[in-house]
Amino acid sequence: MQEVLEAVETWRTRGERVALATVVKVYGSAPRGPGSKMAVSDKGEMAGSVSGGCVEGAVFEECRRVLRTGRPLLLRFGISDEQAWEVGLACGGTIEVFVEPLTW
Repeated sequence: MQEVLEAVETWRTRGERVALATVVKVYGSAPRGPGSKMAVSDKGEMAGSVSGGCVEGAVFEECRRVLRTGRPLLLRFGISDEQAWEVGLACGGTIEVFVEPLTW
């Protein structure tokens, strides 16, 4: 969390716009719990983490979209237990991530 706060403060000082993604719900298994955050600047810099792998990339892109539109989004990513087992994971899970533009 400290990394995210420091990055946001640096970007704010430079006059950049920032989108903040926050894990708001977790169902089943997930790499990060509720409250995990990732910030993205309008220059494409990133701090923090909300998941990992392809989900992290998708959230990054949605943060960029929120910066373009100014509209917050609620995202949902998940994998069923059956799909998880097929790729060698013990169980599946779903996360909901809220992405919002920060204003100051």
